[in-house]
Amino acid sequence: MLGDSLTAGLGLAVDAAYPALLQQRIDAGGFDYDVVNAGVSGDTSAGGLSRLDWALEGDVRVLIIALGGNDALRGLPPDQLQRNLAQIIERAQARGVTVILAGMESPPNWGRDYNVSFHKVYPALAGKYHVALVPFLLQGVAGSDTLNQADGIHPTAQGARILADNVWTVLEPVLDERGRGRSGS
Repeated sequence: MLGDSLTAGLGLAVDAAYPALLQQRIDAGGFDYDVVNAGVSGDTSAGGLSRLDWALEGDVRVLIIALGGNDALRGLPPDQLQRNLAQIIERAQARGVTVILAGMESPPNWGRDYNVSFHKVYPALAGKYHVALVPFLLQGVAGSDTLNQADGIHPTAQGARILADNVWTVLEPVLDERGRGRSGS
């Protein structure tokens, strides 16, 4: 899971971060996969791209890309986000890795044009590269005082469970389709 502080689980116990919760679901579902949490707090899409080779070391079969939140918080150009994510997807696919893209939204302070451009990046990439899309990683959590820590950005343990739900909805069918990752097969 290539991501930022949301993936790293900033402010949470390691076992409460959504990647750990996904590992629990993978194990319970009888899938033979190990989740590697490659979340780095503060990372942008450019940072994710710069450490992609490290993240793809070993027997990586599925890559969940959860980047863009820090690009949005910093007001970085959406076309730059799109280029970085496209390179990550292309390089992963070139290695035969199945990619899942987790979408993000920008905060309203950058204005409507920025928000619309930013929003369009994820579905455009998912369509172009035929990758599964989690439309908005923080769906059901963003903007909730009770589901976010005091900073208003990072989920609480309860919020992280919702992030895991959001990702699992897309991840489980991908694992089912891959088939060869199931234990005993």
